Amino acid sequence: MGRLTTHVLDTARGVPAANLDIDLYKIVDSSEQKIKSVSTNIDGRCDKPLLEGGSFKPGKYKLIFHATPYLEEQGDVLPKIPFLDQVVIAFGIDDAEQHYHVPLLLSAYGYSTYRGS
Repeated sequence: MGRLTTHVLDTARGVPAANLDIDLYKIVDSSEQKIKSVSTNIDGRCDKPLLEGGSFKPGKYKLIFHATPYLEEQGDVLPKIPFLDQVVIAFGIDDAEQHYHVPLLLSAYGYSTYRGS
């Protein structure tokens, strides 16, 4: 069976982003259903897959990475209105037999993502 995982790397510091809050939503038609909220561990990963088994189904999803609280906790001095408050990655799962890994490479003024393995 497939699964959904993520991890976050702090590219400004060259370390995993620990204690970063993430929300997972499923998008159905024009509505969004919150599935869960998690925080990254010391390795910048979640302790368990975000979805697996019977809950891992094809569809449209969205991950919201709460960047500002993490960056402030790291000591970044951000403007009153931060450039990246939340990083939102909307993606699709087409095949429930595959592993979908959605990593985030994060800094205060930029980010990158890709489908990992």
